[in-house]
Amino acid sequence: MMQPIFLKPVLQDKIWGGRKLYTHFGLELPSQTIGEAWSISAHPNGVSEVISPAEFAGIGLDELYQTHPELFCDYTEERFPLLTKILDANQNLSVQVHPDDSYALEHEGELGKTECWYIISADPGSKIIYGHNAQTPEEFAAMVEEGRWDELLREVPVKDGDFFYVPHGTIHAIGSGIVILETQQNSDTTYRVYDYGRKDASGQERDLHIQPSLDVTQFPHQDPQINITEETQDGGKIVHYLTNEYFSVYKWDLKKALTVELTKPYYLATVITGEGEMEVDGQIYPLKLADSFILPAGIQSITLKGDLEIIVSNPETKVETV
Repeated sequence: MMQPIFLKPVLQDKIWGGRKLYTHFGLELPSQTIGEAWSISAHPNGVSEVISPAEFAGIGLDELYQTHPELFCDYTEERFPLLTKILDANQNLSVQVHPDDSYALEHEGELGKTECWYIISADPGSKIIYGHNAQTPEEFAAMVEEGRWDELLREVPVKDGDFFYVPHGTIHAIGSGIVILETQQNSDTTYRVYDYGRKDASGQERDLHIQPSLDVTQFPHQDPQINITEETQDGGKIVHYLTNEYFSVYKWDLKKALTVELTKPYYLATVITGEGEMEVDGQIYPLKLADSFILPAGIQSITLKGDLEIIVSNPETKVETV
C-alpha cells in the first residue's frame, strides 16, 4: 500500500529573512534571518529528508527519486523536476530574473526557473516588483546605468490569497512584509539586477548580473495570462490556478471535508493554513501547519477533514538531463 511521503524542510538563511517561519508556522529556526524553508526539494543546495514512512526515513528526496522510481511513475532517467518553498520577506528581496532551460543549461549547468507565488500573508501596503517598463534591452540597460529604478520597475500591490505567475524572463521581486508559497522548477539560478545598495554581513554589496539579465529578460514585458477556476464540494473547494509546460498548481481549501481524485502521476503538497487530517486507503494521517508531503503514484484518492488550506502541485513534463 502506497503511503504519503512526509518531508523535513531545509531552512535557508537570507540577508532579507526574518522570524515568521517560526511565529507563523512553528518551525524552529537556527538564526534571526531565515528567509526560506525548502519544503519539498531535491536540489543539491538543499535536499529535503524523508520523515515518514519509516522505511524511507532519513533518505534524501534526491536519492528516493532515483532508487524508488515506482513512487514517481517510473520517471527514473530525470532529476526531480520541482521545488516548493515558503519564503518570509522581512526585507525587500533583490530585483531579479531567471533564465529558461536552454540558457541555464548552457551557462549554469542546471534547469531554468519558471515559478509562481501564492501570497499566504501580506502586511498592509505590501508590494511586489512584477515586470518592467523598458521597451528594448538598450533602454533597459540605460535605465539601469542611470539608476532610474522608479521609472523602470513596475510595482503591484498584493494581499492575502493573491496568486502570481512568474515565467522565466520576468523581472520580479518580493517586497517586505510578504510570506509566499512558491512552486518552481528544480533550479537555484537567479540573476540579480538591483539590490538597493544593500551590504552583506562582511560589508560588501552583493554581486549583480546585468548582462545575463539582459540576455534572458522578456522585452517588452507582458503579464502572463492565467485562468483561475474553482470546483466546489459541500465541504470545500479545489482551486486550479495554473497549468504550464512544467507544473500545475492548485489549492485544496476545506472547512469540513474534501475528497480529491488523484489523476496525475504524483503530487506535492504543503499545508499553509489550519490543521486537520488526511485519510489514504483507510489510514489516517494528521496534518498541521507547514507539513509538506508527496502523494506518490498508486494513491488514487484521498479524503481531507478539518479547516485548512493546502497548496498542491504536480509536474507536467519530463526534463532533459544535463
